[in-house]
Amino acid sequence: MSGHSKWATTKHKKAVVDAKRGKLFAKLIKNIEVAARTGGGDTDGNPTLYDAIQKARKTSVPLDNIERAVKRGSGAEAGGSDWQTIMYEGYGPNGVAMLIECLTDNRNRAAMEVRTAMSRNAASMADPGSVSYLFERRGVVIVPSNDLAEDDVLMAVLDAGAEEVNDLGESFEVISAVADLVPVRAALQDAGIDYESADMFFLPSVQVPLDEEGARRVFRLIDALEDLDDVQNVYANFDVSDEVMQAVDAD
Repeated sequence: MSGHSKWATTKHKKAVVDAKRGKLFAKLIKNIEVAARTGGGDTDGNPTLYDAIQKARKTSVPLDNIERAVKRGSGAEAGGSDWQTIMYEGYGPNGVAMLIECLTDNRNRAAMEVRTAMSRNAASMADPGSVSYLFERRGVVIVPSNDLAEDDVLMAVLDAGAEEVNDLGESFEVISAVADLVPVRAALQDAGIDYESADMFFLPSVQVPLDEEGARRVFRLIDALEDLDDVQNVYANFDVSDEVMQAVDAD
């Protein structure tokens, strides 16, 4: 997962400062609204909402926007949309397996736009279940490296259910079972360790190594998908070496 995580982390940081910032904000606001609708507007009793708000705040989403999203989702304020989660499956360039998670109020629009982005980037849709078995839903906490050593993070989360800690360079990735995501995040907070995000992701069980050209083609496809308003997350089972990442980043 290291190559994909490094790439995803890098893309996330770039998205905060580039022209896609508005789209990123909109996706984070959607997450807050859905979390509030599902589990209520009280963060003490709704850890999913708590993590969604923390991620939005760390990405500099204005507090007013966050508060309004919580109110819309919890029903305290009118105007919330009927968001539905839909998962599409497909194959990208080089046979990379992909899960495309959408949060939409228009299923037909989402399906059409995802299909168009896939077909324009040498990718194809797949039948439900033909790709998803290659992925497992896991808890993932991203911790900025700062002055931390890997052992510092490991010691903080080991007893909370963390299964592995990966050094991504500028950050550490802490992986756990979904049920242990909140205890792991709480253990980091108790240890005084700041974290960037705590989310549930689909991690691949098998990875496809990519060369420089393959990486560029896959990244172009994921960029096209993530640029769609209905797409919240794109999961893929590629792996890229540090050398390939450096070459692609130099573009």
